[in-house]
Amino acid sequence: MNFRSRANRQVSSPGLGVLLEGWSIEVMPRTAAKVDDFRALLPAGTRVYIAHIAGTPIEDMIATARRLQDEGFPVMPHFPARSIPDAATLEDWIKRYRNEAGVQEALLLGGGQPEPAGSLDSSIQMMETGLFDRYGFTRLHIAGHPEGNRDIDRDGSTRGVDQALAWKQDFASRTDARMAIVTQFAFDARSVTDWAERIQRAGVTLPIHVGIAGPAKLQTLLKYALACGVGPSLKVLQKRAMDVTRLLVPYEPTEVVAGLADYKANNPDSLIEQLHIFPLGGIKEAGDWADSQGNAAPGGLSRKEL
Repeated sequence: MNFRSRANRQVSSPGLGVLLEGWSIEVMPRTAAKVDDFRALLPAGTRVYIAHIAGTPIEDMIATARRLQDEGFPVMPHFPARSIPDAATLEDWIKRYRNEAGVQEALLLGGGQPEPAGSLDSSIQMMETGLFDRYGFTRLHIAGHPEGNRDIDRDGSTRGVDQALAWKQDFASRTDARMAIVTQFAFDARSVTDWAERIQRAGVTLPIHVGIAGPAKLQTLLKYALACGVGPSLKVLQKRAMDVTRLLVPYEPTEVVAGLADYKANNPDSLIEQLHIFPLGGIKEAGDWADSQGNAAPGGLSRKEL
């Protein structure tokens, strides 16, 4: 089956338009380098996160940020604490992003490295330095873990991630930083909505940007899901893999988005605010899928027309 010629299945839900408004996407410098012009693939104003994979030179990250800013996209680079040796290096990165690429936004993460490169090993430590405020960063996003995080809570509980989230909620309450929670991608809407309700009951008020995997081959998704530690919702992919009729058909996030959109329509005060797309099957494919869903949203406008 030729994926590019396949019509995307559309979500039909009154909550879809809310989730699609302002959707964001994630790229890496090496994948961005293969794109001639992002303006041909993404709607104007789409927030583009730049993933900082271990070993990526900071020069490549900054060059990608500058290029995307020049093409008219707000840029949010990752700051993975365990890949940053010390506060002096953190300050150097922040200063260079600000001065060389005009960046004012950051996604703060612990990072995937099992051992820290130096004295930093958490997003809280980076926030405590005050460096982002000093250099004029106005928006800080943090990671959310609807299915837990075994790197933090090795006993399978959510104690550590809950305590960290409470600290960050307090930080948002006592500072001027504009903050939001961005989640790892999931394949089951219920796991996300149950978590969103739980943290809201605990006093969290930060908006949630739900991570979803863009269209991709099932084998690709399984590889990334296992590598990224996706939890219970992995069963959704495994069940799909057992269905021979669906095995060769590219995955689209239609079902999980439909569940999220229905939930948002019935729970308008939920913290769930919008979608963040991980383009595991390609940036163009992810953008095309989002655009096709925009045509199904109330008013029939694609994101390229908004």
